[in-house]
Amino acid sequence: MNPTEQFRAARDTLLAHRTDAEAAEAEFRWPDVGPHFNWAIDWFDAIAIGNERPALWIVEEDGSETVVSFDRMRWRSDEVAAWLHAQGVEQGDHVMLMLGNRVELWESMLAIMKLGAVILPTTVLLSPTDLADRLERGEVTHVIADASEAAKFEGLPEADDVVLIAAGGRVDGWLDYDDSIDAEGIAPTVVVDTDDPCLVYFTSGTTSKPKMVVHTHESYPVGHLSTMYWLGVRPRDVHLAISSPGWAKHAWSCFFAPWIAEATVFVSNYARFDAGALLRRLDEAGVSTFCAPPTVWRMLIQADLGDRPRALREILSAGEPLNPGVIAKVEESWGLTIRDGYGQTEMTAVIANPPGRPIVPGAMGRALPGVAVEIIDPVSGEPSGTGEICLSLDPEPVNLMAGYLGDDERTTRARADGRFHTGDVATRDADGTITFVGRTDDIFKSSDYKVSPFEVESVLLQHPAVAESAVVPAPDATRHSVVKAYVALAEGWEPDAATASAIFTHSRDLLSAYERVRRIEFFVLPKTISGKIRRVELREREEDAFARGERLAAEHRADGS
Repeated sequence: MNPTEQFRAARDTLLAHRTDAEAAEAEFRWPDVGPHFNWAIDWFDAIAIGNERPALWIVEEDGSETVVSFDRMRWRSDEVAAWLHAQGVEQGDHVMLMLGNRVELWESMLAIMKLGAVILPTTVLLSPTDLADRLERGEVTHVIADASEAAKFEGLPEADDVVLIAAGGRVDGWLDYDDSIDAEGIAPTVVVDTDDPCLVYFTSGTTSKPKMVVHTHESYPVGHLSTMYWLGVRPRDVHLAISSPGWAKHAWSCFFAPWIAEATVFVSNYARFDAGALLRRLDEAGVSTFCAPPTVWRMLIQADLGDRPRALREILSAGEPLNPGVIAKVEESWGLTIRDGYGQTEMTAVIANPPGRPIVPGAMGRALPGVAVEIIDPVSGEPSGTGEICLSLDPEPVNLMAGYLGDDERTTRARADGRFHTGDVATRDADGTITFVGRTDDIFKSSDYKVSPFEVESVLLQHPAVAESAVVPAPDATRHSVVKAYVALAEGWEPDAATASAIFTHSRDLLSAYERVRRIEFFVLPKTISGKIRRVELREREEDAFARGERLAAEHRADGS
């Protein structure tokens, strides 16, 4: 069989056993797509030729909508590829995408893959400082960005030698993406090796700079067969995932997995979240599979869930553990059980509750077909009931990253002892059910975004009032947690509202929106005998206050409450 046939056969095995996890685990094998595989050509184009069913359906806040068929997406991405090549994009070049949920994002993803260039998805929430870092370390040659974000590039030396392309409006000094429409030229025929880089994702870490995760033409395009299986999405479905562009989960559930299944990607755009509007969209669009982070599920149950949307069959959650009470409330209203799933930017879905398998409330589920998950005691290095989630490297997992760009030392460390180390801790019971416990480092989630305390603390230290700080998650009923900074003040500064306001302004100016400090408390930081800050004590302090329903008296909040 050729690569397309191999890929389809593996996919169809998972679809055939969609509700029979034991059969799927027994029969699924990762497809051997050979030494050369370009998913955008060998899979997407193969299913798109002459296919007039909707590939992408975007509904705006005002109700206007855009629907693009598979066939139109195919030839339009060819057109964009030819135009990008004329603008100098060559095989192996790094192209940054800083786009919201607009058609150009999906066209560009396919076009860049077809050229054998490397996609660097990036959130529009970036500050100019973050952007400069990504341009430099990501070795970016071209940028395709929303015209509304162009101002962030002004004055950045890192952008001087980068070709800038604006989508959604003309910008002085930038190329106009719309010039790709009906542009003359043919994209070159490019042969990519299966292990060539395809995507680079930026992700938070415990160091001052985010890691750069490299995925190949196999690890994500082929690896997301596991994600498709977890989602339960199948041909002709309408799939909606609440996820922001620029983050790995968007590629998981708004690009690869639905199109592997030949389903429609449905997007409901909004400037401000409206639970009632989202519930109406689910029903009106006939959404059959729906994935949302826990923050959204908590907002939905605070609204009137009402009757189950008419076509809804599968509901899912990912990003952080979901409270069993939320699962129970949705099940009571809709008769459907939210199924949790787990993975990282470094991989596709590896642990999940698949369709048809009984759910243990609060558990992530079991290892997915084709994935060898181990729970390893961090002290002994031996398998254990409680320990770090690891992936066996014998054989090498198909759906695991190639490594961290420009950081061989970190890559080697993550792959020590014949295993990939996730840095997450979990328990596994006798029947294989895995339950998340926590991080081995201090990274936490606020809403659906990862926050690295070290990165936030590094910015806070730039303010003259801050001698030292410790950033921890403060529990929040809606966002799961918000960013809180415990601050030791420099000499001459008073622990009052004016100082807090100055630090909040500093945070807002220099940090991306999802990283901004929302609460501040001036505090003598607890430390170990060696001088290390004991963040665990501060986290426990926050959790205890939240459990008592009390607000810490000395706390200042950015919203003035």
